[in-house]
Amino acid sequence: MIEFTINGNKVSLDIAPDTPLLWVIRDDVGLTGTKFGCGVGLCGACTVHVGGSPTRSCLTSVKDVAGAEITTIEGLAPDGEHPVQVAWRDLQVPQCGYCQSGQIMTAAAMLKDMPNPSDEDIDAVMTGNLCRCMTYNRIRAAVRQAAVAMRENTANG
Repeated sequence: MIEFTINGNKVSLDIAPDTPLLWVIRDDVGLTGTKFGCGVGLCGACTVHVGGSPTRSCLTSVKDVAGAEITTIEGLAPDGEHPVQVAWRDLQVPQCGYCQSGQIMTAAAMLKDMPNPSDEDIDAVMTGNLCRCMTYNRIRAAVRQAAVAMRENTANG
């Protein structure tokens, strides 16, 4: 039995310990916002937070998250109002949308740790998340907008 918490809900599963977390999230827990992209951790579509850190769920075995706190795109802000999600909508970042949950999860983790990133910082952190529609300029602009909103939220209490 492997136990962990996902989006604030405790989960206990009788599952093979080497099962990739991605498939546990999608197939066993039923949260399909996290996407399968490349399967080798290079595209970022499967990014979730494990203990607050961005993690490629396609490479992470479920045994490695026993006891951990996991957040998927569905749990980032259940109302969809996280500043990164708002910026994504405001700036119409998605085209096909396939990579967006991984992009958003990476950006949210970055801004938690780096509240005032430069364009170079954004590019360095986000470079591991591929967008086949090439919306990188809008992604960078959305991260900048979200950073401002998060700083303002912090300053206003």
